[in-house]
Amino acid sequence: MQSQRTNLTRTLALLIASSCALVACGTDTDPGAAESAAGSSSSASPVEQQSATPRLALSYDGGILVLDADDLSQVADIPTEGFIRLNDADNGRNVFVSQTGGFGVLDMGTWTRQHGDHGHYYTQRPEMTDMRFGGEEPGHVVPHDSRITLFSDGTGEVDIVEPAELLQGNAKSTAYTVPEPHHGVAVSRGDGTLVVTSGNEEQRSGIVILDKARKEIARNDQCPEVHGEAAAADGALTFGCQDGILIVRGNQIQKVQSPDGYGRIGNQAGSEASPIVLGDYKTDADAELERPNRFTFTDTRTGELRVVPFPASYSFRSLERGPNGSAVILGTDGALYVYDPATAQQIRKIPAIGAWTEPDEWQSAMPNLYVRDEIAYISDPTAKSVTAIDLDTGEKTAQADLPHETIELTGVSG
Repeated sequence: MQSQRTNLTRTLALLIASSCALVACGTDTDPGAAESAAGSSSSASPVEQQSATPRLALSYDGGILVLDADDLSQVADIPTEGFIRLNDADNGRNVFVSQTGGFGVLDMGTWTRQHGDHGHYYTQRPEMTDMRFGGEEPGHVVPHDSRITLFSDGTGEVDIVEPAELLQGNAKSTAYTVPEPHHGVAVSRGDGTLVVTSGNEEQRSGIVILDKARKEIARNDQCPEVHGEAAAADGALTFGCQDGILIVRGNQIQKVQSPDGYGRIGNQAGSEASPIVLGDYKTDADAELERPNRFTFTDTRTGELRVVPFPASYSFRSLERGPNGSAVILGTDGALYVYDPATAQQIRKIPAIGAWTEPDEWQSAMPNLYVRDEIAYISDPTAKSVTAIDLDTGEKTAQADLPHETIELTGVSG
């Protein structure tokens, strides 16, 4: 999730600088201190680089590929067991790996050490750390307000992780458990409050805002089958419903109704650069798999929900935010579409990969879109490739063949 990343990155820079001062890792001749501070167990010594080294992580059946985000060369192939999911921890270095029994943490082996007004950049071999969080059926990972919130569907456990602790290799978290386990999501906010879904294994009804002591402040139960979240400008949050969307501003919750009786918004993408949230839109309640040809823009200031026609279809892995809060969608025709959320007008259409069809099973390999700054990365499992495209110019900046059909894609800034 891309929301609130800029603020989190700035906060992390200060946190890392403070941590370095405490452990004397500011010594230029001691790059190994950075490895120790990050809790890595790698025997390889860190290598200092001229600039930050962004990297990508792509999952496949049996492992995780790590690539250099600039030239798409392969850095590592890390074996894993079972079906896994990948989520950027949004701290520049780590990726959460959803595994059987909880969240693992992948060290992508790229980081920056702050030295007052400048930084030093390092890389080493990526590897899984020994840090673990959560419990059975690990689900959503939400970076927001300089903290990371994890939700475990099987246990209802909510883990709030401090980025500074994660970067130092400390598996510390503040835990809260919802009354009944369900497929949910939670967002911890900077004031200590927690916004969390309510429901059980049979149904989900809405969200609850809890104070620091985890006592209820506000509730809305008018959001059947609540799913997904996004953060927009000025700290606004949204949560999707099968008949609309919930908007959270402070401790106020607003329900926005879909124009259709069944108008499901289950997946959203937000940006701190925009008050408008991008969402999917499905209208067939009886479909085993609906392949939508419309999407939504929801203005978190006014509650206006706009349904926008789309010239192709897309999947839940197709929605992202781009430069200046632009909305980016990967269509099943293989093109990237860039929209202005304020006007809902298409800015650009960029040919990216071959045409594709969303598979019947959501766990199956399918094209995936990830955006970092102005670069969009598109994985194509059919072609076993990954492509990098500059969203400002529309030009392909890199392309690489992959040894596997990949499933999920994310990255870190380094």
